Amino acid sequence: MIKAAVVGGSGYTGGELARILSRHPGISLEAMTSRQNAGRPIAEVMPFLKGFTDLVFQERLPENGDYDVVFLATPHTASMRIAPPLLDQGMKVIDLSGDYRLKDPRTYEEWYGQQHADLANLPRAAYGLTELFRQEIAGADLVANPGCYPTCTVLSLAPLVKEGLIEGKIIVDAKSGTSGAGQEPTRSTHHPTCAVSISPYKVGVHRHTPEIKGVLEGLTGKDIDVIFTPHLLPIVRGMLTTSYASLADGVTKEDVTAAYRSAYEKERFVHVTGIPAIPDTVGSNLCQVGFEVVGSTVIAMAALDNLVKGAAGQAVQNANIMFKMDEATGLNYPGLGV
Repeated sequence: MIKAAVVGGSGYTGGELARILSRHPGISLEAMTSRQNAGRPIAEVMPFLKGFTDLVFQERLPENGDYDVVFLATPHTASMRIAPPLLDQGMKVIDLSGDYRLKDPRTYEEWYGQQHADLANLPRAAYGLTELFRQEIAGADLVANPGCYPTCTVLSLAPLVKEGLIEGKIIVDAKSGTSGAGQEPTRSTHHPTCAVSISPYKVGVHRHTPEIKGVLEGLTGKDIDVIFTPHLLPIVRGMLTTSYASLADGVTKEDVTAAYRSAYEKERFVHVTGIPAIPDTVGSNLCQVGFEVVGSTVIAMAALDNLVKGAAGQAVQNANIMFKMDEATGLNYPGLGV
């Protein structure tokens, strides 16, 4: 049995990790940390886990902790200080923050406003978008779990980019539920503000922009201009991205169809459908992708649960691969549908 710990476990992502791991047949959740909830039973803080775990939140992991893998559900800029000593002790680390997603430390400093504190480990971090980087993940000790928006966006666009079917600018219109903003309420996520509105936010400055751009450029080896605009939906869980790009000369809808079929026909957690639907994915590790060709423009769409395939579920999928388990272990269940 693989022994796991979660650092920063009291947020939505930490709770989702605990929910999945509490029923995982191959990974045992041994510890969770939370400074504000240290000493309290996890099931008291998260009543949905009552009967599934008897663990108590710790302030920090013990120095002599014997874990095989540690999930870091910590804020940006914190993970890059927590990960190195864990790696030095021989543990595998899956970081759910943005600290290891951007390979260029100058880009990290530009978008996160702080110099990267772990330049030694930054190059060795595998990017954990499982369907695209499975081989790198399998041999990694450190995995940078992707952001929710990049997971949704890149999975919808990867077949087009890899096959050279599009050219020019990519415009991404993305929408997410309020759980993506975390547990701490803000003016923009306060219920009276967002319950009856769809609001764009961080226009032109969202940190997932360089992540999306970098991954897509890595697939093609060419510069790609990405315009990314996120919006807040008046729902709790779920995400939908709609991306627009121009088809390269001579590309037909049949070419696009063949690219998606080739990319995902054997993938357990990516389903090619007509129009993706958020309810079909909520509560699951599934991503639905779809597309339509309108004249010389291709519209690529995707939906997923931002807390599962967009965060905790994908992290567990990566852990399964790192420990040579079937990657669907503990994740093989459908979406809710409503």
